[in-house]
Amino acid sequence: MSETGDQVPTQITRDGIRAMRRSYGDVGLLEGEINRDPIEQFKSWLEAASENIMIVEANAMVLSAILNDETTSRTVLLKDVHDIGFTFFTNYQSEKAQAIAQNQKVSLLFPWYAMERQVIIRGTAAKVSAQESDEYFATRPWGSKIGAWASSQSQVLESREVLEARYQEFAAKYPEGSQVPRPEHWGGYLVKPSLIEFWQGRYSRLHDRLRYTLHNNLWQVTRLNP
Repeated sequence: MSETGDQVPTQITRDGIRAMRRSYGDVGLLEGEINRDPIEQFKSWLEAASENIMIVEANAMVLSAILNDETTSRTVLLKDVHDIGFTFFTNYQSEKAQAIAQNQKVSLLFPWYAMERQVIIRGTAAKVSAQESDEYFATRPWGSKIGAWASSQSQVLESREVLEARYQEFAAKYPEGSQVPRPEHWGGYLVKPSLIEFWQGRYSRLHDRLRYTLHNNLWQVTRLNP
């Protein structure tokens, strides 16, 4: 802000944006060095990302879905990975849940920029069992449980004060230390993959892209141009 209270225009320019580039390293991704099971390959990359101090939340992923013929994207947190897919939890009344109800086909993106890596997953999403949602909800911090009750996710909110008041209402109803039940409108989804692509940045933009696709319950690996 200027001394008069006017907003000072930003100095970023088109040329400045175009000049934003960095050279990637020599660490490659070769067919002979990967796990033939993409889930196991993903687990090894996730573990490496979780140990990298430059990555804040290695399990953060961008979920993309289709709502009313438009793409909607949102960052969510991966909470489980096993041989049949990837699990996350959310409000079942949220925009992303509405999108999944219309079209189960989704995409997940793990952008591990600090490691010059990303993973893209395509598949179908479906709700997990109430039991699995209950089990995970029980492990959440008390404040997160109360937040799940207080937030009507993606709905118009009159003010921050309304949200805070709702939070206090449920905090009084379920005091810290008491058992907080899972709201019926909150639970998990399992994304069963049909495609998993591993991307490793390389010098001169000659990146490595290895794509696993599922055919007759068998994973096949192909290399793509960068």
